[in-house]
Amino acid sequence: MRRLACREKWVLGFLFVFLLGVIVIGCSNTVKRDEPVSSPPSQATSATPAPAPSSPPPPPETTSSRSVGKYYYIDDVLIPTDLEYDQKKSYVYETPQFKAGALYFTKWRVDMNSLFDFFLVHMERDGWKMVTNYRGKESHLTFYKPDRACTIRITESWMGKVTVEVRVGPADVKRK
Repeated sequence: MRRLACREKWVLGFLFVFLLGVIVIGCSNTVKRDEPVSSPPSQATSATPAPAPSSPPPPPETTSSRSVGKYYYIDDVLIPTDLEYDQKKSYVYETPQFKAGALYFTKWRVDMNSLFDFFLVHMERDGWKMVTNYRGKESHLTFYKPDRACTIRITESWMGKVTVEVRVGPADVKRK
C-alpha cells in the first residue's frame, strides 16, 4: 500500500513539473511574439555575449524596402524578418563571381503555410523561376535561375519549432 502511495506522489509530481514547463514555454513565446520587429537581430544588448573571436562574423543583412524580410548573404533570397538566423548550422561559399551555401533559420510557432506562400511570392519577385513545390508536414520549394538553383525546405518539430533551410548552389541545367 505504501509503495502505491509513493508511486502516485511521484506521478503527480512529474505531471506538475511537466505542466509548469508547458506554461512557461507558452508564456515565453507569447512575449517574444509581441516584441517590435523593427529592431535588427544583429544589435547586441548588454545581456548578449559577444561572439567568439574564431567564429565567423554575423551575416550581412540588407533590409528590404518592403520591410517584410531581409537578405542574408545570398542577395536574391528574401527571408522573413520573424525568422532567427542559425549561424552555427549555416555556411556560405563565396567567390568573386558566385555565392552558394546553406542558410538555416528557426522560429517557434510560425504558420508553415504563410512561410510557404511568402517564399513562393518573393522568390519569383527576385527573378527565380519555380520548378517544383509540395506542401505537407515537410514542405519543399525548388527554384532556378540560369546559373544556379535554390531549394527551400520548411519543417516543423512536434513541439512547434519551425526550421527553414535555404540551399543555393550552381545549376548546370540546359533549358530549351
